Amino acid sequence: MIQAIFAKTFSLELIHPKAEAYAANYSSVPDALLQQIATETLAAHKEPHMLSGHLQGQFLEIISKLMRPQRILEVGTMVGYSTICLAKGLANEGILHTIELRESDAATAQQNFERAGLSHSIQLHIGNAKAIIPQLNETWDLVFLDADKTGYAEYYTLIKPRLRNGGLILADNVLFHGEVLSEEIKGKNAKAIQAFNEMIAADDEVEKMILTLRDGLFLIRKK
Repeated sequence: MIQAIFAKTFSLELIHPKAEAYAANYSSVPDALLQQIATETLAAHKEPHMLSGHLQGQFLEIISKLMRPQRILEVGTMVGYSTICLAKGLANEGILHTIELRESDAATAQQNFERAGLSHSIQLHIGNAKAIIPQLNETWDLVFLDADKTGYAEYYTLIKPRLRNGGLILADNVLFHGEVLSEEIKGKNAKAIQAFNEMIAADDEVEKMILTLRDGLFLIRKK
């Protein structure tokens, strides 16, 4: 039942609600802390729809566990739900760097990392990702991009040279509430996402596909 509630709450409804609920009911149940974070976010956050939620969180966790990355980068922490999911797959002594612009969300995320017992492997950076990313002297195995949509193209340009061959970028919201499906795309965010999608499609140095999960998730693998 809890999976169905989360699916209804955090789905952006591009997927049929019954299909979303069915998928949630037959997927692994989030642990107690993730369920609590989701409930708290729904009750108190101004934009709870931004939370990755059950199905996407489970997908991120499984991908991370399959890859066993040493270095993960997340652009857009929010309250840390997706961060915790990703961190569960870190290799021994691996580090996840996550960047959040909003100080209030960053403070909540840090508390959640401590509750999860993961603060030792997560480095939280507060500020503008465009300034922070070039300062991180790392080679990335796995990247999750879920920040301001108008910045996606620039984030990708900054991150790709530091992504190892075979490394993976996951970019969220690439269907942008279905707005990119319109014949005439309106709004700066939808236009930015469409431009980003076209840029990835034209990039021959990566393998890519869009998953129709939640609001669209672009899987981008560097050759």
